[in-house]
Formats: sequence, structure tokens, C-alpha cells
Amino acid sequence: MQCFKNAEEILDISLLDRAFHYGDGCFSTGRIRNNRIELEHLHVERLKHACEKLNLSIDLRLIQKTIDELKQEQGNLNGTIKIIISRGEGQRGYSLPEHDADLWFYFYPKTLADFQYEMIEVGVLSQAIGLSMPNLVGLKSLNRLEQVLLKKEADEKNWVEALVVDIQGSVVEGVSSNCFVRINNTWLTPELRYNGVHGIMRTEILQRMQQHGIACEQRLIDQNEIKNIQSLFFCNALSPMKIATEINSECLNTQDCIDLFHHLKLNQIR
Repeated sequence: MQCFKNAEEILDISLLDRAFHYGDGCFSTGRIRNNRIELEHLHVERLKHACEKLNLSIDLRLIQKTIDELKQEQGNLNGTIKIIISRGEGQRGYSLPEHDADLWFYFYPKTLADFQYEMIEVGVLSQAIGLSMPNLVGLKSLNRLEQVLLKKEADEKNWVEALVVDIQGSVVEGVSSNCFVRINNTWLTPELRYNGVHGIMRTEILQRMQQHGIACEQRLIDQNEIKNIQSLFFCNALSPMKIATEINSECLNTQDCIDLFHHLKLNQIR
């Protein structure tokens, strides 16, 4: 792993960094293949939107500058990346410092292949997530304590992923993924009105479904509808489709997901 801060390689972090003290920032995780970040435009749009909501001033051209630095050193880049935007150093207290934010770029080298779908067994977690402050809905902020606790429960049940509901009883997403379900032969994805993350791959899949004339309704999905789920898959920027073979030991139809994967050509993500 290599880490860059504002396009300069670095080995440590300041004790005064607000990312450490308050989780004051946002991030995006994805893949880089042959020197190009897959779905880069969506990652940039996500970070730009989050920075506007969080009042973070950042030069996103630092992303490409960092990639250029890595290319000079290593040549062809393949692996996963994590881009963190921190408000940077500040004094004690919540008041905002008057300087630009810092862009951290983590690179994890790895040989990458075309995307493929995966088959997993899942369930519904007992822990429910709360409702977000309106300005924070959809943002991938650095505060991920809910996901940390949810992942602990999923790991204890040997689930790679799991459905998560909120305190109002609505299906929201997976632990680290968005979700799509098929109910009454119709594709649905949670509206994410009050919480959840507006994921990169979710956006890409919705756009491809629209382009191919495949209806997908975005609405609140009540937890009582879980028993009516015919098919279910999870998606994020590192995996376009994790297909649930069963949920809470009830078998699901996987063929509809497989057909959708091929129809949308989700193996061809660039």
C-alpha cells in the first residue's frame, strides 16, 4: 500500500487532523485499471457533491496528479484505491479552520480481472440504522460507525453481506453495498430518502437499466415486504453484483440477477 497527501507520498498523519478527531471529511473507494479509475466521473461527482455539502474546499485535480506520480514510479497501475478528503489540521473544538482540505490517496496494488457476479448467502441484520441529518443523506462521510457495528453482526453470522433496515422499518442497503430487489416481477431499489449512501455502482446500474428500457422503481421498501423478495443483489464500486442465493435460509431466484448482469454488460465497467 502507498499513501499520498496532496500528490506527495507520505508515511504518517498529523495528530491534529480533523479526520482522526471528528471524522471530518468524505471518501470514495474504487478500482484503477491500466492507469484509469473505473467510473472515474461518478467518483469525482460524488466527491464534489460531498465537499459542497460539507463545505470542504479541495482541488480534485490532485487525483490525476497523484496518478501521474504513481505512473512515473510504477508504470501501469492496477489495484484498488481509496480517496479521502479531510478538512485537515485544526485546533481543538468544532469550529472550522480557514484553509483548504487535504486529499489523501491510498493505492493497493492488485491484479484485476473483468467484473463477474458472485453468489452469496445473506440475511437481515437485527440492528437498525438511524435517520441522517438531511444535509448528510447519501454522503459517504468518514463517520462509518454504523457500518462497523453492522459488519460485526454480519461476520458473526458468516454473511458476506446482509440487508439493513432503519428505525422506521424501511430497507436501506447492505452493510457496504447498495441493494436491488425484485418483488412482484418488478425491480426496486430503496429510495434512500432519510439515510444510506448514494453508491457509485448503484448510479451506474440505474443509468444502464434506463438506457436498456428496464424499469426499476426507487421507493421506500417496508421490512414487511422482505418476505416477498424474489431476487436480490448487492453492488458497490468493487463489485457490481453479489447475488443472494437465499435470505434467512429462504431460497431466492438467482437467474433473474444473472440475466440482468449479462443484459447490462456489467462485466464491462470502465
